Amino acid sequence: MNKHKRAKQPQVAFYNNPENRAIIYQIVALVLIFFVTYFVINNMFINIEKRGINTGFDFLSSEAGFGILQSLIEYDESDTHGKVFIVGLLNTILVSVIGIIFATIIGLLVGIGRLSKNFMVAKLSLIYVETFRNIPILLQILFWYNVVLASLPSPRQSISFFDSIFFNNRGLYIPRPILESGFTAVIIAFIIAIAGVFYLSKWANKRHDETGQEFPTFWVSLAILISAPLLVFLISGSPASLEIAALKGFNFKGGWTLIPELLALAFALSIYTATYIAEAVRAGIEAVPKGQKEAASALGLKDHVILKKVVLPQALRVIIPPVINQYLNLVKNSSLATAIGYPELVTIFSGTSLNQVGQAIEIILMTMAVYLTLSILISILMNYINSRMQIKER
Repeated sequence: MNKHKRAKQPQVAFYNNPENRAIIYQIVALVLIFFVTYFVINNMFINIEKRGINTGFDFLSSEAGFGILQSLIEYDESDTHGKVFIVGLLNTILVSVIGIIFATIIGLLVGIGRLSKNFMVAKLSLIYVETFRNIPILLQILFWYNVVLASLPSPRQSISFFDSIFFNNRGLYIPRPILESGFTAVIIAFIIAIAGVFYLSKWANKRHDETGQEFPTFWVSLAILISAPLLVFLISGSPASLEIAALKGFNFKGGWTLIPELLALAFALSIYTATYIAEAVRAGIEAVPKGQKEAASALGLKDHVILKKVVLPQALRVIIPPVINQYLNLVKNSSLATAIGYPELVTIFSGTSLNQVGQAIEIILMTMAVYLTLSILISILMNYINSRMQIKER
């Protein structure tokens, strides 16, 4: 038998190996990043020491000495800068949550309206999107605050709703519930009602998959959420009352007050962000194949049922990723509140507290960490929802 000798593969030099070069480049990049970071941080501390600037977080326990226009927790001038940080954080979260909720609702409605067969609805939705999307958000905030809300009547000529809600140039005044000892039972009933609605939804979906029969889940769930706590509330002797704002002197006292700064900021953020959400909704709906809609229509389903059961569940897979970006932008855009004096984190902590204590590094880093954490939490939540919306292949 003839033995055939295999040709020897030529040896490749160490550096000419693509895998080795990739590892070398990564090591060099990491070393450069390390030295640049070290240089910047070391230079920063050298300058701090030369200028005699105090460092550390001891300032958080020192007295703030200034008032805050709105606080969700008890606060006065004698409280610390640490509490100022908490107040600003809560106010930032408040306006962000309000903005996200209303931007989502408005964006969904306008996005669907853009595809409406009604000429007027479609064109009005288009005008809304093109108008508010192309005006800078800062100008919109200033417009709603300095033009719209400032033109409202004074407290004595307030716009009244049912003699319990008052709207004027100093804010919106709504009744504040005063809870008594027996209200715990109402809260427990509401939690049980939420659990009941959750299991009802699972049962209705399973029933629909097995029989194809529809169940009015929304209306039954709404009835459970309202009737269960209300029934316990009446049985337990109405353990709560409402404190209604009353005009005393030159302004209203009592109830809950939504200051003009909060109203202007929340309204501007909602209106502006909703334009981008509307476009994401429109793109998601148009991404659903027309055959899906035609097949559902051929089965005799009504338009609103097709939208709810066929189109939106598939469109959400396209809608959610860009909507995540808009939620993150809304949270970060809330920092523009400093232009109108709304007491959120940047205004009172990175603004007033920073001017008093002068420790810019710690305060700026804490503020950046807050926005980074909020953004990461929103991304994790929305990505989880998006993963649940993905079509599972068999």
